[in-house]
Amino acid sequence: MSRGPIKPPGSSRQVGFHQLLVAARKSLLLDALEEALRVADPNIVKIQLSTYVPADLQRMLAAGGIRDEHVFPVPALLEAKPTLVGYYRLLLGVPQKTFYKADSGMGQFKSMETRGLLKPANRPDLEGFCVAMAHSLAELVRRMAPPISKRDGLELPLLTLGSQLQGGNNNAIGKRAAVGGFLAVAELVEGHVTSQDGRKITIQNAAGQRVVIALANDPDIRIQEDFEGRLRNKVAIEIKGGSDVSNAHNRAGEAEKSHQKAKKDGFRDYWTMISKAGLSVAKLRSESPTTNDWFDVAQVLGREGEDWDQFKSRFADAAGIPVK
Repeated sequence: MSRGPIKPPGSSRQVGFHQLLVAARKSLLLDALEEALRVADPNIVKIQLSTYVPADLQRMLAAGGIRDEHVFPVPALLEAKPTLVGYYRLLLGVPQKTFYKADSGMGQFKSMETRGLLKPANRPDLEGFCVAMAHSLAELVRRMAPPISKRDGLELPLLTLGSQLQGGNNNAIGKRAAVGGFLAVAELVEGHVTSQDGRKITIQNAAGQRVVIALANDPDIRIQEDFEGRLRNKVAIEIKGGSDVSNAHNRAGEAEKSHQKAKKDGFRDYWTMISKAGLSVAKLRSESPTTNDWFDVAQVLGREGEDWDQFKSRFADAAGIPVK
């Protein structure tokens, strides 16, 4: 009996998940925690850990070679990196929908995870969050058998993150990529911010001018500068998640449509973040001739690589700030 050809599935779906994974590393996983540790005052972190982590748990974690802050949140780290709310949520294995449901009391922290936003004027109850999470995380550690290990700390969050990404369709993946790009930009303007909310950041640049960076639709991110009291459209940035090479021309074509609209609105520069792996820039240019600059979306989300370095330089020039 003859058998048909063996047809394994393609890799595009997993490559797309990898784009989101590298973004999550910078906001929800260990890379984000390590960044916060570099910024926060270590003496304050140490004092707070002694307050929020039960003594028996400190001994258990020390026996496993695990740092207390890798399991338990403290206010100093959440202030240094607000998206770490998601790190501890994932460690506990709770989906966003459940974690932030109306009667959980956690809704006040959602914008910290999803937008990296912590407003001093309306500061959420970080101390209450740390006390509540310490109770649940202590229960988790005490009930684990064999005892918690470094490997558990790395892998347990991925179980929940994986299902979170798995449930997303192409549109949701695109939205997550756009938010990831906005968070990357937010990091570049730290130290220059005069006001910020979940979708808009206002900075004062080196020349003393006001510049607004907004997360929007068509384009996904817009850079505008204040010119004599009026906002002038400067840079339109389109962000295309996904990685299916066969569908790349469609994504580039969608970017072109958005840039054509931005052109009519008076924008002067047009940038596109897209998966460049396996594609020639010449091919992408044929689909979106309006795009001035192409950046690999995975490199920008992961804050690493030649395209990320080029993006930082171009963004700094457009915003009028020093390269971070």
